Amino acid sequence: MRMQAAELFEERVKPAEVARRLRVSVKSAYLWHQLWRDGGREALVSRGPSGSRCRLSPRCLEKLSEYLEQGPAAHGWVEDQVWTASRVATLIGRKFHVSYSVSGATRLMHRLGFSPQVPARRVAERDEQAVSVWKEATWAEVKGRGRRAGATSASRTKPGSPGGRRGDGPGAGAAAPRS
Repeated sequence: MRMQAAELFEERVKPAEVARRLRVSVKSAYLWHQLWRDGGREALVSRGPSGSRCRLSPRCLEKLSEYLEQGPAAHGWVEDQVWTASRVATLIGRKFHVSYSVSGATRLMHRLGFSPQVPARRVAERDEQAVSVWKEATWAEVKGRGRRAGATSASRTKPGSPGGRRGDGPGAGAAAPRS
């Protein structure tokens, strides 16, 4: 996009028009114009992705991918077989002595083709058969029937007004003369 901007600047197109044509902010267009004026096309060449560099070497990234393939149980998490971002951050700290935040571990996992999982929060002693029996037998009684259709009110002290009564509509009091 910056190279397109450079071409337009060379054609003497104003920065505001460049912003409109390229669908970027006017501020960006003026910044690019200043860079182009000072250094020509070379000043607008991309310098690669921004952000901090990865703190793991390519060899360490390869090793981390292998560890993730082995699964959490191979590294001490036996309660379930999901890689959470928190676990991956801990694993990186243990294996490579490098500190990663949970969000940083998430980005790293995506980069390696993995996605962090959220473990299901279920009690180990849960009896699925008892749960289904309760749902069929007891839930219908406990749930009860919903409210009947009709006029309701959000007020705790004023019941729903019957529909169609004169003077109940919005702005009804505005037409009445004051005495």
